[in-house]
Amino acid sequence: MNKRAGYLIALLACFTLASCGGSSSGSRSNPPTPGDGNPPPPASEGRTFTISPGAQATSQMVAAMIQLRPGDTLAFECGFFELDQGLLVQATEDVTITGCGRDDTVLSFRGSVNASGLEALNVRGITVRDLTILDSPGDAFKLKGVKWGTLENIRAIWSGGGGPITAANMDTRLHVACTSPPLNEGDPAPDYVPSSSSGRYGVYPVESQYILVDNAESIGASDAGIYVGQTNTAIIRNSRAAYNVMGFEIENVRGGEYDSNLAECNTGGFLIYDLENITQYGDTSVMLNNIARNNNTYNFAHSGLVSMVPRGSGLITLGYDNIEVYDNLFEDHSTAAILYISYALIDGAGGTADRKLDPYTEGLHIHNNIMRRSGYSLPPPDLEKALQGDIETLLPTLIGLKNLPTLNNPLELLDSLQNLANLGRGAHIIWDGLLDELDADCPYPVDANGKPVPADSHGKPIHTNEHPNPGCHYNAYKFDDQGQRKLPQWGACVHSNEFANDSAPYLNFHGTAGLELLIAVLEQDLSILTPEGLLAIVGGVLNFPSSTNLGELDCQARHGQLLPPLPRVQIPPFEPSGDFDPAISEEEVRQLCEAELAPGEINRDALAVNCPLLAQYNLFADPRDPRSMPHEDGVPFVLNTRLFSDYATKYRVAFIPPGTQVVYRDGQAGQNPNGTLLFPVGTVLAKTFAFTHEANGTETPVETRLLIKRLSQSGKPFWEGLPYLWETDDTGAPVARLAMGGATVPADWHFRDSDSGILSIGSTSAYQVPNAGQCITCHGNDDNVAGSAPIGPKPRNLNRAYVPETAFMGNQGQAGFPRVNQLQYWVEHGLLAGAPALTLDGDGVAINIERLPRWNVPGDGGHSAHSPADIEQRLRAYMEVNCQHCHNDRGAASNTGYYLDHFRPVNASYGICKQPTATGGGSCGHQFVVVPGSADSSILTCRMEAENDPQRLMPPIARSVAHDEAVALLRQWIDSVVDSNYENGRACP
Repeated sequence: MNKRAGYLIALLACFTLASCGGSSSGSRSNPPTPGDGNPPPPASEGRTFTISPGAQATSQMVAAMIQLRPGDTLAFECGFFELDQGLLVQATEDVTITGCGRDDTVLSFRGSVNASGLEALNVRGITVRDLTILDSPGDAFKLKGVKWGTLENIRAIWSGGGGPITAANMDTRLHVACTSPPLNEGDPAPDYVPSSSSGRYGVYPVESQYILVDNAESIGASDAGIYVGQTNTAIIRNSRAAYNVMGFEIENVRGGEYDSNLAECNTGGFLIYDLENITQYGDTSVMLNNIARNNNTYNFAHSGLVSMVPRGSGLITLGYDNIEVYDNLFEDHSTAAILYISYALIDGAGGTADRKLDPYTEGLHIHNNIMRRSGYSLPPPDLEKALQGDIETLLPTLIGLKNLPTLNNPLELLDSLQNLANLGRGAHIIWDGLLDELDADCPYPVDANGKPVPADSHGKPIHTNEHPNPGCHYNAYKFDDQGQRKLPQWGACVHSNEFANDSAPYLNFHGTAGLELLIAVLEQDLSILTPEGLLAIVGGVLNFPSSTNLGELDCQARHGQLLPPLPRVQIPPFEPSGDFDPAISEEEVRQLCEAELAPGEINRDALAVNCPLLAQYNLFADPRDPRSMPHEDGVPFVLNTRLFSDYATKYRVAFIPPGTQVVYRDGQAGQNPNGTLLFPVGTVLAKTFAFTHEANGTETPVETRLLIKRLSQSGKPFWEGLPYLWETDDTGAPVARLAMGGATVPADWHFRDSDSGILSIGSTSAYQVPNAGQCITCHGNDDNVAGSAPIGPKPRNLNRAYVPETAFMGNQGQAGFPRVNQLQYWVEHGLLAGAPALTLDGDGVAINIERLPRWNVPGDGGHSAHSPADIEQRLRAYMEVNCQHCHNDRGAASNTGYYLDHFRPVNASYGICKQPTATGGGSCGHQFVVVPGSADSSILTCRMEAENDPQRLMPPIARSVAHDEAVALLRQWIDSVVDSNYENGRACP
């Protein structure tokens, strides 16, 4: 258990056991005006795709969303839409998604197979307006990797525990008032019944830039209602959040602004903070003209940091520098109007594992606000969560214990402790009182190449997740040459606020001062018996009661100056990139795809367009069988460890344009950790998915996916991903048709794996052929060529002799390809340039270059079979191929801070005792991604075992059943290999 959990539980449990059993305003909108941060109208006229309510709405939506080009609009008519897939927009720019108004167009994703309602990934310029998203399994509106994104006049809402919102009742149920929030689960909830089964985020722009959220509303999110995270330059204004766990959230943002928003009936109103171990760290946010009122709903989050927010919090700051809070109204909060705390309270001084994160909030300026009725009913502690390591739930109890009315009179203390139904009170502003001291011996941090990381104008390091974790928290920039803290710059200023006399204006509860002796006993620290240790005990006892002297934050009186005003956020005008080509006419497609070809000739001119039939490219000797030999010296290949897709058998072929070569690129000493071989423009990579049933003597191709490397009109290369679905034509012959919208088909299998010899038997009714947009989700990383860049063909995964995945084909077709080392074959046939001379062993493996082991063959990586090193090596190979393409610092899941790169050490970023960045059903109610020695307590196990649950299913596409053998290896790794000696392994209970 976290040490600080131990001593806080030991102290507080004994004080609180007796008391543990106790205890509509619409959004204000101003219409956007030119030049105020809104992207201009589309630069081109574009097309409009209109979606109507009814049984065909999902197919209409999917068909439209994968076609969106610059200037296009996807328009939903008025009405109630029941959609069974999410709306996904990727790799385009300057597009609009619109409805008739958020009261008139409602998109219900209650039955969706995808976690997000609307998701925009890697889009430059998108506007979403005038609609409501209802009951998305995960996030409602998610923008990731978006530059210039506007969300205006939209609503995210979940039905909660009050029965489903439907077309029949939406006129009344969409409008949720805030009169009497439930303080505890099960309390009466006349306006809205919150539910932990609701999705995570209502509005969720992350890892983006130039974001405007205007006149938005979020109701019922089990994490945050309206959030902007890991983003540069963002404005949230004129919006309302109610009955979410956290109403509004600015996380790891550089340049954020809250303006004229309303937070009511949430657990907490506003949050400005930095989270550990994610892509970037924030700085500079302004909060003005907002109302936070009656945020007293009990905390109904599953896990994560937000699950520890005490009800009755108006604003929380944590580990974030330079915040200005002014002209706001805070009223009716049972814990505090403002909580000003640090990670040092949770982890101990210097104990925060992510040493790129400064654990203290500094440069905090609170002025000209109105605060009424604060801290009147501190919530009781959750000892069950505390015993699991979530000591933050004890924060209100610690505050109350240190603010007992009689603490300054020891003779009355015993009498006071006999009535513990409500330990003490909170206040308008509460500070933990913790600041760091100069660490003169801590050097300035360096990047992976040993060079100093960039610094801001104050000398503070500007860290990203690409920087290694330093050995200490560098903080010299906060101190002058004499070692004195620079104030008020690295402190806080509080002045000119209007405090109602119904509550204490201010409490500094001095962190854990007064607990020094208990800490020393629990940590077996004998230094407490030295004279210095005894002095620390005495000093701590003297500081145990809270200070109520607000003068300690009176900067004008103490320092002769105030913190300067922070700048308002400005979003620059939208700038199109010109990288995306306009749509191609159907006539041009027909002419190219139906061209006459010589026997064995690939239709390379047609590779510039999306042909409706796979056969029109003429890639295979038998156009009805993608397992037949490829034309024009196409090269079949296999991988050491491959992606799991419901036990499908794969047939892969690389078609390299004549006269060109692939360029060898491996891990490049950390400079190309995620990249594959470098393929020339015109390359086609084909992968056919088939289901093998050896007992019946059948093998049925279901789909063939193509990755085609094209050149845009602007001269930039990109990869296009095309799914083709195998069907039968009117004569009963097999034919593969372009299925940009994807498909769901039944499948069954019965075969023996050629590598492991394992017999797999099973079936599914819902094998998923992904739509064209989903291809980019997995294949798009911003360190690769744009579009659906390949994942598998890396030297370490190709370093093997060719062997088909099953023996079904015998020596027919591609199964008859030479069974030699694949890289050596490519070199000898002039297809691969720049490869080192390969030294092959007797199994056809090059022993002088990198190699992934076959994950399901014990001992394949060179370690003793079933040894801890072998188990970890094979598990890591599986995770790289099945998860790392999203879970890397530039992938689709980069915002999670959970990375599975091949070369990354196994530490917090690899999931060891890492808390999730978000709660919701995806956390499975657990607190850590990987808990050493406990697969059952690890989020990762739950996610990989999940079926039929879009919140938990991981990977979220391309599988419908769990990969039982891989789950067994994962469990073996967590239970028998990972222990507390791993880096960060002691941060779990």
